[in-house]
Amino acid sequence: MTDRSSGVLDRATDSTTFERAARAGYVVSGILHLLIAYIIVRIASGSGGNADQSGALGTIAGTTGGKVVLWIAVAAFVAMALWRLAETLLGPHPSESGPGGEGDSQDATAFDRLKAFSLAVVYVGFAIAAAQFAMGSGKSSGEQNAGLSARMMESGFGKFILIVVGLVIIGVGAYHVYKGATKNFLDDLRRSHGTVIEPLGVVGYVAKGLVLVGTGILVIVAVFTSDPAKASGIDAAVKTLSDAPFGKILLFLAALGIAAYGCYSLVMARHARM
Repeated sequence: MTDRSSGVLDRATDSTTFERAARAGYVVSGILHLLIAYIIVRIASGSGGNADQSGALGTIAGTTGGKVVLWIAVAAFVAMALWRLAETLLGPHPSESGPGGEGDSQDATAFDRLKAFSLAVVYVGFAIAAAQFAMGSGKSSGEQNAGLSARMMESGFGKFILIVVGLVIIGVGAYHVYKGATKNFLDDLRRSHGTVIEPLGVVGYVAKGLVLVGTGILVIVAVFTSDPAKASGIDAAVKTLSDAPFGKILLFLAALGIAAYGCYSLVMARHARM
Protein backbone atom coordinates (compact mmCIF):
# COMPACT_ATOMS: atom_id res chain seq x y z
CA MET A 1 0.00 0.00 0.00
CA THR A 2 1.38 3.42 -0.97
CA ASP A 3 1.99 6.20 1.52
CA ARG A 4 -0.67 8.28 -0.23
CA SER A 5 -3.41 5.66 0.01
CA SER A 6 -2.37 4.90 3.58
CA GLY A 7 -2.72 8.58 4.44
CA VAL A 8 -6.19 8.75 2.91
CA LEU A 9 -7.37 5.74 4.91
CA ASP A 10 -5.74 7.05 8.07
CA ARG A 11 -7.55 10.39 7.73
CA ALA A 12 -10.83 8.60 7.01
CA THR A 13 -10.61 6.47 10.16
CA ASP A 14 -9.81 9.62 12.15
CA SER A 15 -13.24 10.95 11.16
CA THR A 16 -15.66 10.97 14.11
CA THR A 17 -18.62 10.82 11.70
CA PHE A 18 -17.25 7.72 9.97
CA GLU A 19 -16.53 6.03 13.28
CA ARG A 20 -20.02 6.75 14.62
CA ALA A 21 -21.62 5.45 11.42
CA ALA A 22 -19.58 2.24 11.73
CA ARG A 23 -20.53 1.89 15.39
CA ALA A 24 -24.18 2.07 14.32
CA GLY A 25 -23.54 -1.27 12.63
CA TYR A 26 -23.18 -2.81 16.10
CA VAL A 27 -26.53 -1.29 17.09
CA VAL A 28 -28.33 -2.77 14.08
CA SER A 29 -26.62 -6.14 14.58
CA GLY A 30 -27.70 -6.13 18.21
CA ILE A 31 -31.32 -5.39 17.30
CA LEU A 32 -31.35 -8.18 14.71
CA HIS A 33 -30.00 -10.70 17.23
CA LEU A 34 -32.63 -9.64 19.78
CA LEU A 35 -35.33 -10.13 17.14
CA ILE A 36 -33.92 -13.57 16.28
CA ALA A 37 -34.06 -14.45 19.99
CA TYR A 38 -37.70 -13.30 20.05
CA ILE A 39 -38.50 -15.49 17.02
CA ILE A 40 -36.85 -18.49 18.70
CA VAL A 41 -39.09 -17.95 21.72
CA ARG A 42 -42.10 -17.86 19.38
CA ILE A 43 -41.00 -21.13 17.81
CA ALA A 44 -40.61 -22.69 21.26
CA SER A 45 -44.13 -21.50 22.06
CA GLY A 46 -45.56 -23.19 18.97
CA SER A 47 -45.69 -20.18 16.65
CA GLY A 48 -44.00 -19.99 13.27
CA GLY A 49 -41.17 -17.81 12.08
CA ASN A 50 -37.71 -17.86 10.55
CA ALA A 51 -35.05 -17.72 13.24
CA ASP A 52 -32.42 -16.05 11.13
CA GLN A 53 -31.42 -12.71 9.66
CA SER A 54 -34.18 -12.75 7.04
CA GLY A 55 -36.80 -13.40 9.72
CA ALA A 56 -35.52 -10.45 11.76
CA LEU A 57 -35.39 -8.14 8.73
CA GLY A 58 -38.88 -9.24 7.71
CA THR A 59 -40.15 -8.42 11.19
CA ILE A 60 -38.72 -4.89 10.90
CA ALA A 61 -40.13 -4.47 7.38
CA GLY A 62 -43.61 -5.31 8.66
CA THR A 63 -43.65 -2.50 11.24
CA THR A 64 -44.70 1.12 10.78
CA GLY A 65 -41.72 3.01 9.43
CA GLY A 66 -39.88 -0.27 9.01
CA LYS A 67 -38.57 0.56 5.53
CA VAL A 68 -36.97 3.76 6.82
CA VAL A 69 -35.31 1.79 9.62
CA LEU A 70 -34.05 -0.74 7.08
CA TRP A 71 -32.45 1.97 4.92
CA ILE A 72 -30.74 3.31 8.04
CA ALA A 73 -29.54 -0.25 8.68
CA VAL A 74 -28.17 -0.42 5.11
CA ALA A 75 -26.14 2.76 5.70
CA ALA A 76 -24.82 1.45 9.03
CA PHE A 77 -23.83 -1.91 7.54
CA VAL A 78 -22.07 -0.24 4.61
CA ALA A 79 -20.14 2.01 7.01
CA MET A 80 -19.10 -0.99 9.10
CA ALA A 81 -18.06 -2.89 5.97
CA LEU A 82 -15.87 0.04 4.87
CA TRP A 83 -14.36 0.24 8.36
CA ARG A 84 -13.48 -3.45 8.25
CA LEU A 85 -11.86 -2.94 4.85
CA ALA A 86 -9.78 -0.15 6.37
CA GLU A 87 -8.75 -2.56 9.14
CA THR A 88 -7.76 -5.09 6.48
CA LEU A 89 -5.26 -2.58 5.09
CA LEU A 90 -4.25 -0.59 8.17
CA GLY A 91 -4.49 -3.23 10.86
CA PRO A 92 -6.92 -3.53 13.81
CA HIS A 93 -8.24 -0.42 15.56
CA PRO A 94 -7.04 2.20 13.06
CA SER A 95 -8.68 5.04 15.01
CA GLU A 96 -6.16 4.43 17.81
CA SER A 97 -3.15 5.07 15.59
CA GLY A 98 -0.86 7.94 16.36
CA PRO A 99 0.14 10.70 13.96
CA GLY A 100 1.22 9.10 10.70
CA GLY A 101 0.51 5.62 12.12
CA GLU A 102 -1.39 2.75 10.59
CA GLY A 103 -3.41 1.32 13.44
CA ASP A 104 -1.87 -1.88 14.72
CA SER A 105 -0.44 -2.70 11.28
CA GLN A 106 3.00 -3.60 12.66
CA ASP A 107 1.50 -6.18 15.01
CA ALA A 108 -1.34 -7.27 12.71
CA THR A 109 -1.19 -10.90 11.66
CA ALA A 110 -2.51 -12.42 8.47
CA PHE A 111 -5.34 -13.82 10.58
CA ASP A 112 -6.26 -10.32 11.80
CA ARG A 113 -6.45 -9.03 8.24
CA LEU A 114 -8.35 -12.07 6.98
CA LYS A 115 -10.83 -11.75 9.83
CA ALA A 116 -11.35 -8.06 9.08
CA PHE A 117 -11.88 -8.77 5.38
CA SER A 118 -14.28 -11.63 6.16
CA LEU A 119 -16.31 -9.33 8.40
CA ALA A 120 -16.39 -6.73 5.63
CA VAL A 121 -17.90 -9.34 3.29
CA VAL A 122 -20.42 -10.35 5.96
CA TYR A 123 -21.54 -6.75 6.49
CA VAL A 124 -21.88 -6.21 2.74
CA GLY A 125 -24.17 -9.24 2.70
CA PHE A 126 -26.18 -7.77 5.59
CA ALA A 127 -26.49 -4.47 3.71
CA ILE A 128 -27.71 -6.20 0.55
CA ALA A 129 -30.27 -8.25 2.50
CA ALA A 130 -31.55 -5.17 4.37
CA ALA A 131 -31.84 -3.24 1.07
CA GLN A 132 -33.84 -6.08 -0.47
CA PHE A 133 -36.33 -6.06 2.40
CA ALA A 134 -36.50 -2.25 2.28
CA MET A 135 -37.45 -2.50 -1.41
CA GLY A 136 -40.00 -5.23 -0.71
CA SER A 137 -38.08 -7.99 -2.49
CA GLY A 138 -36.62 -9.73 0.55
CA LYS A 139 -36.87 -13.51 0.71
CA SER A 140 -36.32 -16.17 3.33
CA SER A 141 -32.61 -16.92 3.46
CA GLY A 142 -33.44 -20.45 4.59
CA GLU A 143 -35.40 -21.16 1.42
CA GLN A 144 -32.67 -19.60 -0.74
CA ASN A 145 -29.98 -21.65 1.00
CA ALA A 146 -31.98 -24.87 0.63
CA GLY A 147 -32.58 -24.17 -3.06
CA LEU A 148 -28.92 -23.45 -3.71
CA SER A 149 -27.89 -26.54 -1.75
CA ALA A 150 -30.28 -28.71 -3.78
CA ARG A 151 -28.68 -27.52 -7.02
CA MET A 152 -25.16 -28.06 -5.67
CA MET A 153 -26.01 -31.59 -4.57
CA GLU A 154 -26.57 -32.53 -8.20
CA SER A 155 -22.81 -32.82 -8.75
CA GLY A 156 -19.91 -34.31 -6.85
CA PHE A 157 -18.01 -31.02 -6.93
CA GLY A 158 -21.04 -29.20 -5.54
CA LYS A 159 -21.26 -31.69 -2.67
CA PHE A 160 -17.56 -31.17 -1.96
CA ILE A 161 -18.06 -27.39 -1.80
CA LEU A 162 -20.99 -27.82 0.61
CA ILE A 163 -18.87 -30.00 2.90
CA VAL A 164 -16.12 -27.34 2.85
CA VAL A 165 -18.72 -24.66 3.65
CA GLY A 166 -20.01 -26.78 6.53
CA LEU A 167 -16.49 -27.21 7.91
CA VAL A 168 -15.85 -23.45 7.64
CA ILE A 169 -19.07 -22.69 9.53
CA ILE A 170 -18.08 -25.20 12.21
CA GLY A 171 -14.67 -23.52 12.43
CA VAL A 172 -16.23 -20.07 12.81
CA GLY A 173 -18.58 -21.41 15.46
CA ALA A 174 -15.74 -23.07 17.35
CA TYR A 175 -13.82 -19.77 17.25
CA HIS A 176 -16.85 -17.99 18.75
CA VAL A 177 -17.02 -20.57 21.54
CA TYR A 178 -13.27 -20.25 22.17
CA LYS A 179 -13.44 -16.46 22.16
CA GLY A 180 -16.28 -16.48 24.66
CA ALA A 181 -14.91 -19.18 26.95
CA THR A 182 -11.45 -17.61 27.12
CA LYS A 183 -12.84 -14.04 27.32
CA ASN A 184 -10.60 -12.99 24.44
CA PHE A 185 -13.38 -10.65 23.32
CA LEU A 186 -12.25 -8.30 26.10
CA ASP A 187 -9.32 -7.33 23.85
CA ASP A 188 -11.86 -5.74 21.50
CA LEU A 189 -13.12 -3.39 24.23
CA ARG A 190 -11.91 -0.15 25.71
CA ARG A 191 -10.56 -0.52 29.22
CA SER A 192 -13.29 1.63 30.79
CA HIS A 193 -16.18 -0.79 30.27
CA GLY A 194 -18.73 -2.01 32.79
CA THR A 195 -18.53 -5.39 34.52
CA VAL A 196 -21.89 -6.50 33.07
CA ILE A 197 -20.30 -6.75 29.63
CA GLU A 198 -18.14 -9.73 30.57
CA PRO A 199 -20.95 -12.21 31.31
CA LEU A 200 -22.90 -10.97 28.29
CA GLY A 201 -19.89 -11.60 26.08
CA VAL A 202 -19.20 -15.06 27.49
CA VAL A 203 -22.80 -16.27 27.18
CA GLY A 204 -23.37 -14.53 23.85
CA TYR A 205 -20.25 -15.76 22.09
CA VAL A 206 -20.57 -19.33 23.37
CA ALA A 207 -24.28 -19.53 22.49
CA LYS A 208 -23.85 -18.10 19.01
CA GLY A 209 -20.84 -20.34 18.47
CA LEU A 210 -22.79 -23.47 19.39
CA VAL A 211 -25.62 -22.49 17.03
CA LEU A 212 -23.10 -21.98 14.23
CA VAL A 213 -21.45 -25.33 14.95
CA GLY A 214 -24.88 -26.97 14.76
CA THR A 215 -25.56 -25.16 11.49
CA GLY A 216 -22.29 -26.41 9.98
CA ILE A 217 -22.93 -29.98 11.10
CA LEU A 218 -26.39 -29.89 9.50
CA VAL A 219 -24.89 -28.71 6.20
CA ILE A 220 -22.61 -31.75 6.16
CA VAL A 221 -25.45 -34.06 7.23
CA ALA A 222 -27.57 -32.61 4.41
CA VAL A 223 -24.94 -33.69 1.88
CA PHE A 224 -24.78 -37.28 3.10
CA THR A 225 -28.56 -37.61 3.48
CA SER A 226 -29.40 -35.70 0.26
CA ASP A 227 -31.73 -33.47 2.26
CA PRO A 228 -31.13 -29.81 1.24
CA ALA A 229 -33.64 -28.59 3.84
CA LYS A 230 -31.06 -29.35 6.53
CA ALA A 231 -28.64 -26.94 4.82
CA SER A 232 -30.93 -23.93 5.13
CA GLY A 233 -28.85 -22.13 7.76
CA ILE A 234 -29.34 -21.06 11.36
CA ASP A 235 -33.11 -21.45 11.10
CA ALA A 236 -32.69 -25.16 10.38
CA ALA A 237 -30.31 -25.58 13.32
CA VAL A 238 -32.71 -23.84 15.68
CA LYS A 239 -35.71 -25.86 14.52
CA THR A 240 -33.72 -29.08 14.80
CA LEU A 241 -33.39 -28.32 18.52
CA SER A 242 -37.18 -28.38 18.84
CA ASP A 243 -37.20 -32.05 17.78
CA ALA A 244 -34.56 -33.01 20.35
CA PRO A 245 -35.33 -34.25 23.88
CA PHE A 246 -36.20 -31.26 26.07
CA GLY A 247 -36.43 -29.29 22.83
CA LYS A 248 -38.37 -26.38 24.26
CA ILE A 249 -35.88 -25.92 27.07
CA LEU A 250 -33.02 -25.97 24.56
CA LEU A 251 -34.81 -23.40 22.42
CA PHE A 252 -35.33 -21.07 25.37
CA LEU A 253 -31.65 -21.44 26.30
CA ALA A 254 -30.67 -20.69 22.70
CA ALA A 255 -32.92 -17.62 22.71
CA LEU A 256 -31.32 -16.45 25.95
CA GLY A 257 -27.83 -16.88 24.50
CA ILE A 258 -28.64 -15.09 21.24
CA ALA A 259 -30.29 -12.28 23.22
CA ALA A 260 -27.13 -11.98 25.31
CA TYR A 261 -25.10 -11.64 22.13
CA GLY A 262 -27.52 -8.99 20.92
CA CYS A 263 -27.15 -7.02 24.15
CA TYR A 264 -23.37 -7.39 23.93
CA SER A 265 -23.46 -5.96 20.39
CA LEU A 266 -25.42 -2.97 21.64
CA VAL A 267 -22.81 -2.37 24.32
CA MET A 268 -20.06 -2.73 21.70
CA ALA A 269 -21.52 0.26 19.90
CA ARG A 270 -20.12 2.38 22.72
CA HIS A 271 -17.22 0.42 24.15
CA ALA A 272 -15.64 -1.33 21.13
CA ARG A 273 -12.13 -0.34 20.12
CA MET A 274 -12.28 1.05 16.61
